[in-house]
Amino acid sequence: MGERFKDKVVLVTGGSRGLGRAMSLGFAREGAKVVVASRKLASCEQVVAQIEAEGGTAFAHAAHMGDTAALDALIEASYAHFGRVDILVNNAGTNVAFGPLSDIAPSAFDKMVDVNLKGPWYLASRLAPRMGEHGGGCVINVISVAALATPAYSGIYAATKAALQALTEVMAQEWAAWSIRVNALAPGSYHSDLTDSAIETIPGYGDGMVSAALIPRIAETEEILNPVFYLASESYTTGITLVADGGLMAKR
Repeated sequence: MGERFKDKVVLVTGGSRGLGRAMSLGFAREGAKVVVASRKLASCEQVVAQIEAEGGTAFAHAAHMGDTAALDALIEASYAHFGRVDILVNNAGTNVAFGPLSDIAPSAFDKMVDVNLKGPWYLASRLAPRMGEHGGGCVINVISVAALATPAYSGIYAATKAALQALTEVMAQEWAAWSIRVNALAPGSYHSDLTDSAIETIPGYGDGMVSAALIPRIAETEEILNPVFYLASESYTTGITLVADGGLMAKR
């Protein structure tokens, strides 16, 4: 176990699977106390059990990013359990409408806005004043390279992530006085439950991701920890978008 984040409390949304699970485990292995949040409590509890088996400290709480009342409850539970939150990783997201814009139902549009944009804004904006009361903190909004290099057939997903990038810059400006740093992380292709499922079911999907980048491979899930840890610990960086995409943007 490391001590890079010793005595820090980290809240990870979407923290029970994929990149979020890697972040929950990674922060715990570096000494942080971790709040593992996602829609399904049982999945969160499985991650917490692994953290505790490795000697770490964690707490599971179920919350849907599209439900502001559930996010209020998440904040209160986190403070009741650990007394503070130092680092928020807004990792949860969804893409329920892969296809042409003309085919997307308003209900799918609303769901993606709720989960990918409204939820991260609400959670961060309600946590920020409390972070300020105990000396500041850090917010990391996980967006996607789709926000920067918008692909066809993922338009609503890309739009919500681009909007979250814009909010990241506003948050950084508004909360600097509270000693809160706010940055966005734009991952490219990483192995995760969703990515691996798409590779298995969509012909050519994996090959397309590999050929699109300068580094011709899909990153391992745990490789997300290097950029996340940088943003969580670097004390003079705020208001940026850190791109971790294997050179996809450079190759375009």
